[in-house]
Amino acid sequence: MSFVLSLWRAGVFLCLGQLLYCGEARVKTEVQAGPLYRVLGSPLYITCSVSGFRSENTDKHFEFRMTKPSNPNFEIQIISSNDDTFGYSSHQRRVRKNEIALKRLSPNSVRFEIKSLLKADEGEYECTAVNLEDAYDGEYSDKTVVKVIEDSLSVSSSASTPLSLNEGEALTLTCLASSSTSQHTHLSVAWYLHKDGQEDAQPIISLNRDFTLSPGQGFERRYQAGLIRLDKWGEAAYNLQMAEVEPSDQGRIYCQAQEWIQDPDGSWYIIIQKNAEEMTLTVKATEVVEPSSPSLAVEISAQPAALQEGQELLLSCDINTEDVEKRFFSVAWLKGSVELARIGPTGVLTVAPEYSVRQKNGELRAARTGNRNYRLILKPVRTEDQGEYICTVWPQERGQDDAFIEGEAKDSSPQRVSVSATENRLSIKMQQAENVTEGGGLHLSCKVDGVQAQLSVTWQLKSARMASFTEIISISQEGVTEIAEEFVSRKVRVMRPATHNFTLELDEVTLSDSGVYQCAVSEHKPNGKTHSQAQTTTVTVISIDTLMGVSLISRKNQVTVGEKLELMCRVRGPRMPVTVTWSMQREAKTPDTILTLSPNGTISWSADQNHYQLRVESRKTEVIYYLLVIGTSHREGGNYQCNVSVLLKNVHKELRASNQLAVIVNNPVSRLDVSPIPALTRNMNTDITITCSIVKKTSESSLYSITWLHEENAGNKTIVSLDRNSIVTESQADLSQRISMRRSKGPTFELTIRQARISDKGSYTCKVGEWLQDPRGEWYLLSTVSKSTVLTITEPAPNLRLDKKEQQLTAKEGEEVELNCNITSGASGSSVFYGVIWHYAAHSSSLKNASLVELDHTGLVSYPDNKDIRGLQERLRLSRPTQKSFYLSIQKAHEEDSGTYWCQVDQHQLDHEAHWQLKASDSGGAIKLSVKVTENNLSIPKEEAEMNTSRNQDLTIPCNINKQSSHESKFQVTWFWQKEIETKQRPIFTVYRNSTLQDRFGENVRLKYDHPDPSQFSLTFLNPGPENSGLYFCEVEEWLPSLSRGWRKVAVEKSGHFNVSVLTEGDANADSECNTRTYIIIAIVILIVLVLVLLLLVVTMCRSKGSLGNKSGPSLWGESMPMNTSRSGDD
Repeated sequence: MSFVLSLWRAGVFLCLGQLLYCGEARVKTEVQAGPLYRVLGSPLYITCSVSGFRSENTDKHFEFRMTKPSNPNFEIQIISSNDDTFGYSSHQRRVRKNEIALKRLSPNSVRFEIKSLLKADEGEYECTAVNLEDAYDGEYSDKTVVKVIEDSLSVSSSASTPLSLNEGEALTLTCLASSSTSQHTHLSVAWYLHKDGQEDAQPIISLNRDFTLSPGQGFERRYQAGLIRLDKWGEAAYNLQMAEVEPSDQGRIYCQAQEWIQDPDGSWYIIIQKNAEEMTLTVKATEVVEPSSPSLAVEISAQPAALQEGQELLLSCDINTEDVEKRFFSVAWLKGSVELARIGPTGVLTVAPEYSVRQKNGELRAARTGNRNYRLILKPVRTEDQGEYICTVWPQERGQDDAFIEGEAKDSSPQRVSVSATENRLSIKMQQAENVTEGGGLHLSCKVDGVQAQLSVTWQLKSARMASFTEIISISQEGVTEIAEEFVSRKVRVMRPATHNFTLELDEVTLSDSGVYQCAVSEHKPNGKTHSQAQTTTVTVISIDTLMGVSLISRKNQVTVGEKLELMCRVRGPRMPVTVTWSMQREAKTPDTILTLSPNGTISWSADQNHYQLRVESRKTEVIYYLLVIGTSHREGGNYQCNVSVLLKNVHKELRASNQLAVIVNNPVSRLDVSPIPALTRNMNTDITITCSIVKKTSESSLYSITWLHEENAGNKTIVSLDRNSIVTESQADLSQRISMRRSKGPTFELTIRQARISDKGSYTCKVGEWLQDPRGEWYLLSTVSKSTVLTITEPAPNLRLDKKEQQLTAKEGEEVELNCNITSGASGSSVFYGVIWHYAAHSSSLKNASLVELDHTGLVSYPDNKDIRGLQERLRLSRPTQKSFYLSIQKAHEEDSGTYWCQVDQHQLDHEAHWQLKASDSGGAIKLSVKVTENNLSIPKEEAEMNTSRNQDLTIPCNINKQSSHESKFQVTWFWQKEIETKQRPIFTVYRNSTLQDRFGENVRLKYDHPDPSQFSLTFLNPGPENSGLYFCEVEEWLPSLSRGWRKVAVEKSGHFNVSVLTEGDANADSECNTRTYIIIAIVILIVLVLVLLLLVVTMCRSKGSLGNKSGPSLWGESMPMNTSRSGDD
C-alpha cells in the first residue's frame, strides 16, 4: 500500500512540475528589495505582499524566517500569522513581549516589525505566503537582506544655559550635527520651539535632506522678511538667526537632526533621529515710554580710520540725549549718499540691496551694543569701501496702535575712511552671450585668472524691471551651492568644469530673464583678506511668438454631405517640439476639440477618430499639418482653427492661434413629391380615413416623418406627428383614443378618425419630411412637402342609463376594494363625454351623503373638502377601463370604510360651436361594503418526534410554519426545553418579529440560528452533550399590522415535541459496532443464498443435457450447426 501511495505522490508532483514549467506563474510574493541599512536600536519594518491567489478578499497567512551571515545554511523561524508556536525559542520571548510583531495591512499584505534592532538581527529575511490551495503555481516566498549599522549621529547645541532677551533683540544659536557612517546618507536639521503649556513643539525653520529651507507655521512672515534664517557653516554647523525676537518666542528651543538613507526601491527612510539639549529663552516685552523731545547729538567714529584691504573696519555711532534708555531710535550708516544698513526701533537690521550679498557672506554686520551705542563692522574691507561715512539717527515714538512715528533726522559729522589696496592679480574674463530663444537654455562662463586662494562665485541678474542686481545662485569657498529664493523652482545650476572656470546654466528661459548678468568672484586669503572682481554681459531673450506663425487654409470650404474636406495648418519658424490642437466651433457655442498631436507623435482624440485622418508634411521653412475629414456631415459645418503651443518651463505656451476658417456643408437636391388628397364628407360617429401618398423620393434609403394638422378657428393644430422611425412624437391627449395613423406600401400614410365628431370637421394638412443619413450615421431633414383636404361632418340624440342593481361586498382589512359603476345605455362618439361623482354614507356616523371624488367630463379629478373622510379620500384611486365603465378603488381598506357607496354620471356633449352641453344625468345602484378584520389561519406542525444524536453531531430543532393568516404577518419564535427529570419548560432562544435575537439558555452552549425561508426557522446546538437531552418544542406568535391600531398579536401556536437523546461516545461506538456486525451477518446470508442458487442452476443444466442427448435435432451451438454465410434470394 505504501509503495502505491509513493507512486501516486510521484505522479502528482511530476504533473505539478509540468504545469509549473509550461504555464506562467500565477502567485507572486514580494518584499522590499535589500539591502536595508538600519541603525542599532531603531525599529525595522518589512512589508510583504502576495498576489495571484484565487480568493483575493480572503486573509492570507504569512511566515517570516531568517538566516544569519555566520551560519547561512541554518534557518531560524521567527513569527507566523496563523501559528503562535511557529517561532524558535530565541525569538518567542520577543514575540510574546510584542517586541517582534506581524501587523496585517490588507487581506494580501502584512508588515513585519522589530521594535528595537539588535546586532544579532542582521541577516537575510524570508517571507513565505502559506498556500491553502490544491496546487502550487508561482513564487510563494521572497527574501531581503537587513544590515544593522552603528549609531554615529551626534547632535549638540551651542547654548544650553537659560537666556533672557528683550523684545526686538537678536538671537543666534548653533547646532552641530554630523554622522560618521560609511553609508551614503543625508542629514536634515530643524529648530523647534516648545512653549510652556503646549503638548507638542512647533518647528521654527528646517533644512531638509535636499537642502531646501522651510519655515514653520507661524514663522512664515518673519522668514519672508529675512528676520529668521538658518545657515549652514562648514560641514556640521547649522546657525539659527532670529533678528528680532518676540514675546511669543519664549519657551524651550532645541534642534533636531534626522539621518536619511535611500533604500534600493528609491524611497528615503529615516534611520535615526536625535534632539540636542534644550535652551530656555525668556523674552521681555518692551515698555511704552511717553514721548519727549529733548536735545539729540550724534557722533561717529572709525576704528581704524586708515586701513588696508582685507582688514576689519568698525564704525561706531553714539547717541547723546536724555532718557536714552526709555526711547526708541532708528540708526543708519551712509557712505556718501548711499545707505549701507539701518537698525530699526525694534532692533531689526535691514541692508541695502548693494550690500545684501556681503551681509549674507558675513562681510557686513551691524548691531546695537548698548542703549547709546550702535556698531557697523565691514570685514574684509574693500578698496571701494573708502570714502566719507556719516551716521543718521531718527527718534521713534510709539503710538497707541503700537505703530512707530518717525521724528526729525539727526546726522553726525562726516568720518573719512581710507583703504589702501594690497597687491591683487585677480582678473575675470566673461563670455559674451548671444541672443537666446524663449524656452531655450542660457549658458554663461566666467574664467578667473591670477587665483591665489579659495574662490566664491555669485551670479547676479539686473533685468529691466530691477533697479539693482539680484542674486541667482552662488557657490561658496567650501563648494556649497545656494540658490536664491526666486530661482529655487527654476532649472538653474552652477558648474565648475575646471579649477578656475565657473559656468551658469539656466534652462527654459523666459522673457523676464533678459538683462545684464554679472559674475562676481571673491578670493578668500588665509589672512582673512578678500579680493573681489566682477564682470557683466547682456543677454536678450527673443519671444517665441516673433519667430513662429500659424495659419489655416483649405482648397474648398463649401462641400456637400458625404464629400471629403482637407484642411491645412501651416506652422512657420524654427523647428521646436510643438503641440498642435484642432478645434471646431458651431454657431455661438464653445469650440470643441477634435484632436491634440503631442511632440512625441501621440494623438489624443476628443472626436470620433474614424472620421478623421492626420498627415504631417515637413518643408524647408514650415511644417504643414493636414486634417482630412472623411465623408462630411452637418456636424462638420462650422469655424475651424488650429492652435500651436510650445512647452516652456513645463508649461505649454500658446502661440497666436490661427485664423478661423468657415466650412459650410450643403444638402443634396431634393425630389420629394406627395399626391393630392380629395375632399371628404362623412356622417357623425363613423370612422374616417384620410390618405397621403409619396409619389417621388430622392433616395431609396430615405425615411419620412409625417405630421397631420387640423385647421380650426383660423389656426393649425397638430393632431399627430410621427418621426422617421414611425414613433409618435406629438399627439393630442384628448384625441389619442380616436385618432391613429398607419403606414403602408408606397409609402402611404393613413390618418384614421374613429367615431367622428362635429368638432372634427375642417381642413386637414399632411406634412411630409424626407430624411437622409449622412456618413456619420446621423439623419438630417432634407426637405418637407405639404398637401391639404377638407372634411365635412353631419349629428344624433342622447340616452343615458346606469346599472341600478344593488351590490353587497365584503373585504378584509388592508385589502384593495374595487367598486364598479357601468353605463348600460347611452350615446357614444367623439363628441359625447361623461363625468362621474362617487357618494358615500357611513353605517355608524352622521355621514349620509358625502361626495368622495369627482371626475368631470374633461378628465379633471377633484376631491370635495370634508375633514371626516379625508383619510378615506387619500386612499382612493379612480380608473376608467372603458368609455362606459367607472371604477373606484379603495386601497388598504379600513374597518371604518364600511358603508354604502353609489355613483352619479353626467353626460356632456360638444355642440357644433364646440361648446359643452349637459345632455343627461343618472345614478347607479347602491354598493354596500363591509370591511372585516383578518381571521386566524396560523398552522404549524404538531407531530411528536424522537431524535438520537451523538456529541460529535450537531442537533437541529426545526420550527416551520405551514400556513399563515396574511402575507404581511411577522413572527416571534421561541424554543423551549424540558429536561428529562424536570417538569419545567424553559425558554432557551427567542427571535422577535423585528429580527432581534435573544439567547436565553444561560449556559455554556453554542447555538446557531438559521432562517433560510420566510416560513422556516431552525435552532442548532453545536456539539451538544448528554446534558442537553430532553423535550424541545417551539412557540410561534403571529403579529399583523392593523391599519388603525398598529401591530397586534393575532395567533399563538406550539409545535409538537422533539424527544432528543444525546449519546456519549461509548454508546455511539457500541451502536457503530452493532451496525457493523449486522452488516456482516446480512452479507454472509446473501453469499450463502447465491451459492445455493448457483448449485441449483448447475443441477438443472445437467439434467437437461442428459434428456437431450438422445435427440438428433439441430443444436444451437456453432460447432454443431455451422452458420450459413451465403446470401439467399430474399436478402
